[in-house]
Amino acid sequence: MNSLVSFTLPAFDGFAPVRQPYVPSHVHTHVRVGDTPVTWIPARGPAPGRGFWAKLEGFNPGGIKDRPALNMVRCARRRGELVPGGTIVESTSGTLGLGLALAGIVHGHPVTLVADPGLEPLMARLLRAYGARLEIVTEPHPTGGWQEARKERVRRLLAELPDAYCPNQYDNPDNVAAYATLAAELVAQLPLIDVLVCSVGTGGHSAGILRALRHTFPDVSLVGVDTIGSTIFGQPARSRLMRGLGSSIHPRNVDYAAFSEVHWVNPAEAVHTCRALAAAHYATGGWSAGAVAMVADWVARTSPKGTAIVAVFPDGPWRYWNTVFDDEYCAANGLLGVVPADDPDEISHPAEREVARWTRCSTVVDPLGAAV
Repeated sequence: MNSLVSFTLPAFDGFAPVRQPYVPSHVHTHVRVGDTPVTWIPARGPAPGRGFWAKLEGFNPGGIKDRPALNMVRCARRRGELVPGGTIVESTSGTLGLGLALAGIVHGHPVTLVADPGLEPLMARLLRAYGARLEIVTEPHPTGGWQEARKERVRRLLAELPDAYCPNQYDNPDNVAAYATLAAELVAQLPLIDVLVCSVGTGGHSAGILRALRHTFPDVSLVGVDTIGSTIFGQPARSRLMRGLGSSIHPRNVDYAAFSEVHWVNPAEAVHTCRALAAAHYATGGWSAGAVAMVADWVARTSPKGTAIVAVFPDGPWRYWNTVFDDEYCAANGLLGVVPADDPDEISHPAEREVARWTRCSTVVDPLGAAV
């Protein structure tokens, strides 16, 4: 007898979470995406009553990108872009790959994923265990880095595989729309939200959550968190250690006009914050969670008392056992013993200089357009 597969569908009407059971004949496992918890993280230092709420997306089966993976595949099937039995092909640094593997199982599609050598061994093993075919590119693109190299391989696979479909997470509005469910959960969980703090990679969850939240909290502001070496907000593209946030290309899902400010964080600062969160609160995650928590803590310490702040933790700590939480790896990469400053450096424009540590800028720039 087949057991139930359930996941949260986008809820645009009133932003109430809607659970829709889905029982395909070929699925024999129970999976639920959504309804993830929030937890209160007190601000560090002498700041009684200050802190932020962390939305713990690591409680999804694969992390935050289970939401867009299921939505992009479901919408593509409905439009006829993905035919029954067609192959899903996509580039991934890991978390979206887990979501697409889940969507492939739910809807009966083979999944081929393109990654690069930075993919963690645990993630590679998980993706293969979940039935995905994994291709690893071996050389970065001369200007677009590993992401562009992965996208080139995806284009080749689409030409080779019959009935193949690529969700194109970087530019797909169904990616953004999927996060209405997360916003609906936050509205149900918290009486007020003044500031949303999100990491930025494809731009999907920052744009999608904010867009939906503003139906209930029209004045909520958005703080973006990027990594050094990322070109999303106008810094030069460099080789990046942190995965899951940042980009060497310019995803068009990024809603530049929505951001009130952006912060860049370096890997050592993220590692320190991840480990401090784990030790003090038993609530932590990987690179993105550490970077986001550090910035959200600063926002809590410097905003008027009573400001309601939410930080989105895209996943939990488990896939980072041999990076963020591995002393040998961190020592080899110079990531140990770095205590983040109490406040970020400040620049007036992303082009002012290249940053190497935690830095804040209130001028948000679309590198392919104009300042917003």
